[in-house]
Amino acid sequence: MPVLRQVPRAEVSSDLIHRYYDLLFGPGRDPVAEPGTATGTPGDWWTVFALAPDIFRHAVEGFAVYRHPDRKIDPVLRELGQTRAGWAHGSQFVFSQHCKSLRGLGVPEDKIAAIPAWTVSDVFDAKERAVLAYADCLTTGSGRTPPEVFEALRAFWGDEEILEFTYITALYGMHAVMTRALRLEFDDRDDPIVEVAAPEGFSAADFLSARPAKR
Repeated sequence: MPVLRQVPRAEVSSDLIHRYYDLLFGPGRDPVAEPGTATGTPGDWWTVFALAPDIFRHAVEGFAVYRHPDRKIDPVLRELGQTRAGWAHGSQFVFSQHCKSLRGLGVPEDKIAAIPAWTVSDVFDAKERAVLAYADCLTTGSGRTPPEVFEALRAFWGDEEILEFTYITALYGMHAVMTRALRLEFDDRDDPIVEVAAPEGFSAADFLSARPAKR
């Protein structure tokens, strides 16, 4: 379950949130009592973000920004950045949803499957490799970007396109981090890094003590 409380339909006073509940879950349906969206997600991103209607509005306006007709960047290159951001931050939700978006844009399956290991794949062209490299700088590199990466981007993008890609990819890095932290959607998973128990009879004292070398 998500870390935070979900907001049932009966508690929603925002017209905007009501519209999204209707759009995603069907008119009159309570998404807390009856979760599930058309894409197979539980839908608890929406019901948790509904805790703060102004933040909900800000988030959905961000979704509209990256899809706005004024955007100059190729949507496939944009989605490569969003998908890679999901993978790099370990968000199964963001990664999975944007794999679907790439598929909807007609990207071949072999290219989608290669995103996790793009650095050793030969299915991406020079533009795609440049944007994937920059996506890594924005995510795992925390923004640290070698000048050679910008040089590669400038071979096909101007300043406006680079700014668009930077904003959108960083935005989805944020969403990936938030969904993991709050255990939303497909990121409702226990951390896999836990102690593996030692065999019966193991002594920590023996493990830590220095042993004389065998002769």
